[in-house]
Amino acid sequence: MAINTSNKTVEERTQEDLIRERMQANEEMEEKLKHNMADIKHKILVLSNKGGVGKSTVSVNLSCILANKGYRVGLLDADLHGPSIVKMFGLEGKQLTGSNGEINPLPVRKNLVAVSMASLIESPDTPLVWRGPLKGAAIKQLLMEVNWGKLDYLVIDSPPGTGDEPLSICQLIPELDGGVIVTTPQEVALIDSRKSITFLRNLHIPIFGIVENMSGFKCPHCGTRIDLFKTGGGEKAAKDFKVPFLGKIPLDAELVSCGDQGEPLMCSNKKSIAREAFEEVVRSILAQIEG
Repeated sequence: MAINTSNKTVEERTQEDLIRERMQANEEMEEKLKHNMADIKHKILVLSNKGGVGKSTVSVNLSCILANKGYRVGLLDADLHGPSIVKMFGLEGKQLTGSNGEINPLPVRKNLVAVSMASLIESPDTPLVWRGPLKGAAIKQLLMEVNWGKLDYLVIDSPPGTGDEPLSICQLIPELDGGVIVTTPQEVALIDSRKSITFLRNLHIPIFGIVENMSGFKCPHCGTRIDLFKTGGGEKAAKDFKVPFLGKIPLDAELVSCGDQGEPLMCSNKKSIAREAFEEVVRSILAQIEG
């Protein structure tokens, strides 16, 4: 007859078993995340510390340009509370599918797929009322379980601020190629863009540079350029912090209209004063990545 020489109670042994199981589950998740990210060559984080600066517009059109160039591109909408990617890509009402612990991204066009929390919520009017731990877990699940396949670029559209979501992304993907900071010419937006620079530097994430969105307006009747806000702020912030200035995206009614209609400007054949500006931003990013 075997004699139990352990002084531990059943409850103590059960707790140890639970802890061991959780540690093993975490190790398996980390390995799965690492394996999933290994098939993606480059990861770009688009962020801003202030909402309403056009961060999603930049993310969407940047993704379209990369896809147009023949790169295999994935776009992750990490803005859990205010996802807008499905609207801008015309994917409203389409639900994500999957099996065996994998989620299939939604096809957008040739070379381009996308994933958004909006595609997991039944109604677009339903708010996501989550605290930090749930949001971090959701970001991890999207990165880990989405079957991205082999991608050249993963563009991550981060929510405004430097809180749970962008922090989770930077911690879960330590091999991020870099961040693109979006701002507008107003002084209050520039103050926030400086915080984004400090955020990335504190986490040792490379900075591709600053994009100044809504930078001036060209009158469609007379062609005169009108600066609705102060000018040169984004360029000055880049100079002050010694980071690249990627360019100015002008206010353009065509750009807004295309996004509202679910066909981003850079995925269409429409002419626009913003088109060359976006192309220049991507050229600068590619030059930094590909050397």
